[in-house]
Amino acid sequence: MQSWKNLQTNPQTRSCPDFSGKVMPDTHYVNSKLAEVYDLDSGWSIDRDFYLSLAGQQRQSILDLGCGTGLLCNAYAANNHDVTGVDPSPAMLEVGRRKPHGKEIEWVQSFAQTYQSDKLFDLIIMTGHAFQVLLEDVDVLKTFSTMRKHLKPSGFVAFESRNPLIDWEKEWNYSVVLELPTGTVHESRHFLRMENDRMIFELRYDFPNENFISASELRFLSPKDIDERLTASGLRIDKLIGDWGGTPFDERSSQEMIFIVRAAL
Repeated sequence: MQSWKNLQTNPQTRSCPDFSGKVMPDTHYVNSKLAEVYDLDSGWSIDRDFYLSLAGQQRQSILDLGCGTGLLCNAYAANNHDVTGVDPSPAMLEVGRRKPHGKEIEWVQSFAQTYQSDKLFDLIIMTGHAFQVLLEDVDVLKTFSTMRKHLKPSGFVAFESRNPLIDWEKEWNYSVVLELPTGTVHESRHFLRMENDRMIFELRYDFPNENFISASELRFLSPKDIDERLTASGLRIDKLIGDWGGTPFDERSSQEMIFIVRAAL
């Protein structure tokens, strides 16, 4: 999981619009108490090893869209890369600024759809299945437009989405107890229902003295759907990978769809 959740438009969800009409991220990404929990249950993992390896050894300019608490941004900066981290959640960005290399990173509070800069990047990433919170085609296309606009001619984009052919209802629920400096928190995730290509679920956080429930919605697009939207945005799939070890995507068995994307020729 990664920040950037959720740009919800379903009135049944618990997100709320800001004064510009955009829909704000879920409670578990704007609540400062829950932002502190994020790094405990979304710490370093094999997917982050994969994304870190994409930058190589030579200094690169890297844009992390939906950077969350900046775990990857911090790792890139530690390897002397020039890093920009973008996220709509001020609570998440504040955690990122406090990381060891936080002062070396440019932090920008923005949605991917509206991010603008004069910079061009060697590598643009969107991790933690953040792509799936783009619930409407207009948001997908605007995000791809952001990537295309800020990509160097020789650069590439990497992001992942879950394979919609997997039985996610069976795979989704979990429960874990996390130890915080201030005590324990019981976190659990609960599948609620599928509506066409959308999954609706809840995250629940039980602290000793208070509880939070955060409603979320994710979209499950097929590789063909994503390819069509990339093509419309001036991008093309260079590789489609099915796991973090680099195995080619198999629609029958791969849980992940990891896209390596370049500017269209």
